[in-house]
Amino acid sequence: MGAAGQGLSEDEVRGIREALAAGRKPKVVFTASAGQIAGQLGQVVELTDPATSDEFVVVRFGRDELPFSPADVAIAPKGAGRRPAESKVESAPTEPQVAEPEFVLDRVPQPRPQEQPSREEPKVETVEPKAEVKPARRAVKAAKPKGPAGLTVTLAYADGEWTVAAQQGGKVLAKPYVLKPAEALRMVALVDVPGVHEAVEQILAAERSEAERQAEKLRAELAEIEARLAELREAS
Repeated sequence: MGAAGQGLSEDEVRGIREALAAGRKPKVVFTASAGQIAGQLGQVVELTDPATSDEFVVVRFGRDELPFSPADVAIAPKGAGRRPAESKVESAPTEPQVAEPEFVLDRVPQPRPQEQPSREEPKVETVEPKAEVKPARRAVKAAKPKGPAGLTVTLAYADGEWTVAAQQGGKVLAKPYVLKPAEALRMVALVDVPGVHEAVEQILAAERSEAERQAEKLRAELAEIEARLAELREAS
């Protein structure tokens, strides 16, 4: 059986998940991206969380259950099963052996050496190709240890607002939400990096200056409005 050219599609992954839920273990064939085991058959026994690792397809191969990515396997063709040659390969000797006399005795009686006819020689040679078969030892892809997904907490400043967000791996734990400047300053104080402190102080100083400028402008406008109101009251 040749190795499939493509891995599992999203629809095929969903079909495998449904089959596992129904108690079945779908057969798959390893693709070229799986390495030396390409073309071999296995059974999917579990689908783990894709957000935790790209290798979330757990395949039983021989006595091992190893994780692979969807690109490493494809749906096995219908009727695909264990190849007949595999059992013979496993039981074959590790090194070629010279044809034993019993291979010849199974076909014709062994005559005495002086009576050995020359036509019997081809019968001995027909056994040699079987003796040359060596078991193909295929390297099994080593399982990668799984660790916890990374956690990222982001404190950002844009358009006059401080926001904080959190994400673990591909999962969003907290969408960006607005913080007060004092809360942002306390969070930055936990980071012992002088450059970060200076940048935050500059941002806060610029915000204070802008707020004071707007306050002065509003006070001047309010004074003009109050003066105009006083004139209207005197006129009435």
